[in-house]
Amino acid sequence: MTDTAHALSASRTLWELAARRADLTPDRPVLLQDDRTLTFGDLCARAERVAAGLYDMGVRPGTVVAWQLPTRIETALLSFALARLGAVQSPVIPFYRDREVGFALRESKAEFFAVPGLWRGFDHTEMARRLGARGIFEAYDDLPDGDPAVLPAPPADGTRVRWIYWTSGTTSDPKGVLHTDRSLIAGGSCLAHALRLTPDDVGSMAFPYAHIAGPDYTVMLLLYGFPAVLFEQFALPDALAGYRRHGVTVAGGSTAFYSMFLTEQRRRPGERIIPTLRLLAGGGAPKPPEVYHAVVRELGVQLTHGYGMTEVPMITMGDPDDTVENLATTEGRPPEGMSVRIVDGEVRLKGEAVCQGYLDPSQTAQAFDPDGYLRTGDLGHVTATGHLVLTGRLKDVIIRKGENISAKEIEDLLAAHPAVGDVAVIGLPDTERGERVCAVVEQPEGAEKLTLEAVTAHLRTEGLSPHKLPEQLEVVDALPRNETLRKVLKYKLRERYSGTVK
Repeated sequence: MTDTAHALSASRTLWELAARRADLTPDRPVLLQDDRTLTFGDLCARAERVAAGLYDMGVRPGTVVAWQLPTRIETALLSFALARLGAVQSPVIPFYRDREVGFALRESKAEFFAVPGLWRGFDHTEMARRLGARGIFEAYDDLPDGDPAVLPAPPADGTRVRWIYWTSGTTSDPKGVLHTDRSLIAGGSCLAHALRLTPDDVGSMAFPYAHIAGPDYTVMLLLYGFPAVLFEQFALPDALAGYRRHGVTVAGGSTAFYSMFLTEQRRRPGERIIPTLRLLAGGGAPKPPEVYHAVVRELGVQLTHGYGMTEVPMITMGDPDDTVENLATTEGRPPEGMSVRIVDGEVRLKGEAVCQGYLDPSQTAQAFDPDGYLRTGDLGHVTATGHLVLTGRLKDVIIRKGENISAKEIEDLLAAHPAVGDVAVIGLPDTERGERVCAVVEQPEGAEKLTLEAVTAHLRTEGLSPHKLPEQLEVVDALPRNETLRKVLKYKLRERYSGTVK
């Protein structure tokens, strides 16, 4: 990490970090989207005006403001405006629907809710009203505006909880993960250091800004003073024009993104699809070694993959200068300040980037061991060189395109279908998605043959978010169970269907 970046990483709050970067390089771009450019100086100046508009609406330090917005410059401005006020932010992934959004609003006790209005054919404003949300306002193009003279002093304490991120674990409801400005700055600092980036790089955000990776990546931009291209709707080959236009050098997101780039490259043999690209980086989903080798061989760039979660946005990351073996088969090494402990095969963590716990105190009590280490529920081991290798999970969660999906939530909804006697939902290895969702069903006697189309239609009717819908259905005479409590043996189902492709 450069001396400047190291000094900036000591900032107490996210707003202080943004302001210090604006003082250093006010005219350098930070966010690029289509034909629009936002500089570091503009980021702070415009965010202060938005903060004043929010203040006029009644937002104060400590006010809980939920927002469900796509990856846009306006979203970043709103988020930094809330950081300037010292409000508590509750970002919600934009493709979540009634079930998750309603839960997040209730649990966070949000007093305001920013939505994009009609976006990608779905009316978020109408959903917000249907859910009884308070303080609804649209923030897609037009943001609140006011005179910064009305604002109180910026927050000075970076260790107070000001962020509530949402993740799904082994239960059907999301968990509210509590972060501070300092934990987000620590995560972004670790990522920046691991990737060895420079002020001459051009990054990219093709993932939801509302994901924990949003602040993680933005902190990296603030530390090193380079820009990133924002993609509101990411799809290839359409997005290639944006990568080329802005000369992106670093791209990625998760295994699914690597596979999409590979698919496009294979359609254009002999042509580099992004001539300026030198590095793919990401995490959030399993990465088969063959994907690493294919990226290096066919795209002609380096690939570094890491390990993170909503509770700890940056745990380990591959080093671009590491050996091929380590880059292909491990999750990289933890940065300085991140302590990794393996207890009975489980990965446990302690460090400044670790969250403060959960909204539900009982979940917090269960999540940390007596020594203050976070129980990840992931299984793994550390090699002699300090690299982390993940081997499985204790918790029954499917990671599809970097997003956690609760198997129990889908199982509970499918159990209400008249053609379902019993069901087990599992994640199966998938080179494009990391994992795909597979529903294995026992049908009651005399039931009409169940189809995947019928399953997904039922789940849509129940309000399940589209990204959680099963992509594979298997109908069996009987689910495998143990001899004692007749618990379904999901590992047998994974063994049986891991080689199938639907």
